[in-house]
Amino acid sequence: MSAPGENLRINSARLWDSLMEMAKIGPGVAGGNNRQTLTDADAEGRALFQSWCEAAGLTMGVDKMGTMFMRREGTEPDALPVYIGSHLDTQPTGGKYDGVLGVLAGLETLRTMNDLGIRTKHPIVLTNWANEEGARFAPAMLASGVFAGVHTLDYAYGRKDLEGKTYGAELERIGWKGGEEVGARKMHAYFEYHIEQGPILEAEEKTIGVVTHCQGLWWLEFTLTGKEAHTGSTPMAMRVNAGLAMARIFEMVQEVTMAAQPNAVGGVGQVTFSPNSRNVLPGTVVFTVDIRTVDQEKLDAMRAAIETRAAAICAELGVGCAVEAVGHFDPVTFTPELVGRVRAAAEKLGYSHMDIVSGAGHDACWAAKVAPTTMIMCPCVDGLSHNEAEEISPDWAAAGADVLLHAVLETAEVVA
Repeated sequence: MSAPGENLRINSARLWDSLMEMAKIGPGVAGGNNRQTLTDADAEGRALFQSWCEAAGLTMGVDKMGTMFMRREGTEPDALPVYIGSHLDTQPTGGKYDGVLGVLAGLETLRTMNDLGIRTKHPIVLTNWANEEGARFAPAMLASGVFAGVHTLDYAYGRKDLEGKTYGAELERIGWKGGEEVGARKMHAYFEYHIEQGPILEAEEKTIGVVTHCQGLWWLEFTLTGKEAHTGSTPMAMRVNAGLAMARIFEMVQEVTMAAQPNAVGGVGQVTFSPNSRNVLPGTVVFTVDIRTVDQEKLDAMRAAIETRAAAICAELGVGCAVEAVGHFDPVTFTPELVGRVRAAAEKLGYSHMDIVSGAGHDACWAAKVAPTTMIMCPCVDGLSHNEAEEISPDWAAAGADVLLHAVLETAEVVA
């Protein structure tokens, strides 16, 4: 069979219906989703996804991290499979599309192949990676990180949420601990489709983002130790104020990041005060600095500057300062051959497109350590993500899925 023509498209309505049906599980409070990893809602979403995949004739494997692998056979079963993947877990106040679009567009790709009787030499495996978000159990992309050999299984099982519950125990509790050794699978190639999570594609009026690189990042968790004291009766000169140290570090992170321009970002999204009382100076402050850039040398220099200057700030105030790197990956360059296939598919289908760097981390960042990998992106309204107001259009969703379909078929090798 020759390469599929430009008239081959996925079923846009079916893809959108699937997205809306999945969004009913773990509803948020403002129109989005709260389907955090290893919660009851996560288990319910997994079961729905499993039922859809089995109805499409796919066979399921689950590894010891809880990642789901749904396989469509090829004409040569021993050929290495082409993998498509993303994640179904969400942020506590997440949207309906972050991660979910990639999984369900992958399912729609396989459903479309079934509809048209398309066979491929290579098997195709659709993947729902566990704990991509890292919102409940840091770091992000935990399961794919174990798969790629970045983390050990014991490390992952021991990660705790804010209530002290461990990943391993919660995986057992929801009934999704599989028997496969993590990372035993070998990939011919890996494709991941995702919303941009940024404003560039929409601003440039481009439908398809051809992802060439992914920014590297450090998550640096600071624990500052001061002295709890009454805010009204403790003289200013006698305070050991961890909150003040935190404020100065926040400002310093901004300065370091601005000095590293262009193409560098940094900030803080989570802070915990203890005892968190309005009239008590905090004894302990915990927060995570998130820094990212596509330049390895710049990334390392930013980390060094932030840690050095934070230590000096705390020393001046008499505040204890401990830092733990709770998340990291180096900048990633995606496989040029696969990037080229995505670009060619967009051109063949007549979709406007541009090369883009992913500002967020994805499971593809770890997959790239073990297999040829690339990503496809579609716009999202106002670049908004990790927010219940996250929104895309059905046309955007379908366009990226069409490109995914064509790039995957070329890689998996359509047979007559």
